[in-house]
Amino acid sequence: MPARRRATAKKSPAKAKKWVYLFVDGKAEGSAKMRALLGGKGAGIAEMTNAGLPVPPGFTITTQACNAYFAAGKKLAPGLWDQVERALARVEKSTGKKLGDTRNPLLVSVRSGAAMSMPGMMDTVLNLGLNDESRAALEKLTKNPRFAWDAYRRFISMFGRIVQDIPAEKFDRALDAKKKATGAKNDTDLTPKALQELVIEFKEIVRRETKQPFPTEPLEQLRLAIEAVFGSWFGRRAVDYRNAFKIAHDLGTAVNVQSMVFGNMGDDSGTGVAFTRNPNTGARELYGEYLVNAQGEDVVAGIRTPSKISQMKQEMPKVYAQFEKIAQRLEKHYRDVQDLEFTIERAKLYMLQTRSAKRTARAAVKIATDMVREKVINKDEALQRVDPMHVEQLLLPRFDEAEVEKARKAGRFLAKGLNASPGAATGRAVFDADRAVELKGSKQLVVLVRPAGRRVTPRWLRAVSAFHASPASRRSTSTSRNVRCVSATRWCARATRSPSMARPARSSSASSPRSCRTSAERRSSSSCSRGRMRGGPSASG
Repeated sequence: MPARRRATAKKSPAKAKKWVYLFVDGKAEGSAKMRALLGGKGAGIAEMTNAGLPVPPGFTITTQACNAYFAAGKKLAPGLWDQVERALARVEKSTGKKLGDTRNPLLVSVRSGAAMSMPGMMDTVLNLGLNDESRAALEKLTKNPRFAWDAYRRFISMFGRIVQDIPAEKFDRALDAKKKATGAKNDTDLTPKALQELVIEFKEIVRRETKQPFPTEPLEQLRLAIEAVFGSWFGRRAVDYRNAFKIAHDLGTAVNVQSMVFGNMGDDSGTGVAFTRNPNTGARELYGEYLVNAQGEDVVAGIRTPSKISQMKQEMPKVYAQFEKIAQRLEKHYRDVQDLEFTIERAKLYMLQTRSAKRTARAAVKIATDMVREKVINKDEALQRVDPMHVEQLLLPRFDEAEVEKARKAGRFLAKGLNASPGAATGRAVFDADRAVELKGSKQLVVLVRPAGRRVTPRWLRAVSAFHASPASRRSTSTSRNVRCVSATRWCARATRSPSMARPARSSSASSPRSCRTSAERRSSSSCSRGRMRGGPSASG
């Protein structure tokens, strides 16, 4: 590993622009008021750090640095890398670890974070800093070879996809083949030996696709990952999303470099997302899901079926009690429903993100009125919490719950699903994004069925804007943020796999045409193929 430039060897000019903001040792240089500069994620992390919450140390590279990167022809701004190295040294001092060290290695995550929430549209790299030597050190430190190999294979595939632009299917196929060959049902069933073999296979995929070996120098990995996150600001997914939601293209994204905490260290570890109130109904209850022995990518990608957050109360009661108190505290502080990300490492809770939660129209109205009654906000603020899109959503056609139940009893209920925004829809089930767009162009009604475990691609996102309904099979509640609605008159849903969904036919939402009522008959409650609308966090767009 090349010697790192000493942080004190060169002094920055007196008026050098500040590109990097630290959050370390319980103090952050930023705050919630700096959202435009630090992005939503960076501002939330800074605020939680200053509040004394358990936040892994790290630093945020500003949105201005992103804009400067593109203005300079995709080159890092002068002085930026020096500031990154100095900030990294502070994080290393705080953690007692060092990036690339062969005895006590520091691993970091590199995550995007725009000022305007764009869930799932930009990129993240986890476990950065791993190579053969640091992996061995991680195994020795944790006395857990499976964890070390699992972290390494995750890093190679994620870095390969995001930084080196290798199709995800290359890694997914190798993973699926390994599970099939070893009889493993889930990733967690793979043995250390199987994971070690996967690492070798993943490295070969990288060599074959890039004509170069996988990069092993940690500082090079970090620089490439930072540039990749900057680059994702103008990725097709992000551009399509901003166009759909009329978000300016010159805002830029911040980059958050944060010390890794691991949810995949065993049954006393996990990761998840939760909301301080139910984003579908507005009920005052913790709502969300988590996975034991997993990393955040598992929740987002829908690779495994997560558990409801309420189950954590039985499995990890002390952690749940702590999380519940933090959730209440953050909602009170921000005076709004919060969308939270967290990781549990060996029964210790860490907070990774807080932001105002997306919610359905029904939930928006209930939450606003409840918070007035609770004297959290006043009536004027309550009116501002319900936007025109919410009103439009409330006017959409819905399925009559009684008719859905009749269809279920009569055997006309084909499949159940989880929609990402409100409304009833009918159409032909199609399993290919391009085919869905083609059929829509020929005036056919289309329901796009999203296969299990598939990641969101620009093709899928563009297709969403071209049809009326989009179920994604066997995926989690929290991942509904990854396939977003482009207008209130279109909706996205998930459907569990069933024989009846395996052929182009009417979807479950079309199983009972009589169940779609006129506007005069609509109620505030909404429904879908399960007999009730389960909008999820992205319903309001």
